[in-house]
Amino acid sequence: MAVTLQEILLLPDNRPKVLADCQALIDQEIAEKSGASGVAIKLAYKTATTFAPGYFRSTLEEMLPQIADKLEPYWADFSISGGSDFGDYLAKRGPDVSEDLLSMTDAIAAASKRPAIVKAYRAVRGSAARNVEAALPRVGELVMKYAS
Repeated sequence: MAVTLQEILLLPDNRPKVLADCQALIDQEIAEKSGASGVAIKLAYKTATTFAPGYFRSTLEEMLPQIADKLEPYWADFSISGGSDFGDYLAKRGPDVSEDLLSMTDAIAAASKRPAIVKAYRAVRGSAARNVEAALPRVGELVMKYAS
């Protein structure tokens, strides 16, 4: 029986489905953004997908093992606690979880050789923690889909 997020999310049968679900989650989160920050996020996403076709998908594929690693301590604690809603668990730890996840994207941006991508990322980084926190219930729901 799979117990770690690596074992759950990266199983050969699960990985393509998880990636598709992650992409759908990201698309849904972006579509729901509004106001000035929503416009900035939508523009940054459009920039990334227009100026570097395939970059976002390949980056997501590369990040999935790191995402599982970053969420693993939370998953382990959640599993021990006997909780039933991982999304709620993550949301209650929002600032810590979002900064853990954003440490990956910060590293990717720092190492990127794509100026348009880096500029787009920097434009939205200030509000990124708040946006990641808002997505945590859905992230938890996605994980639970494969853990069940």
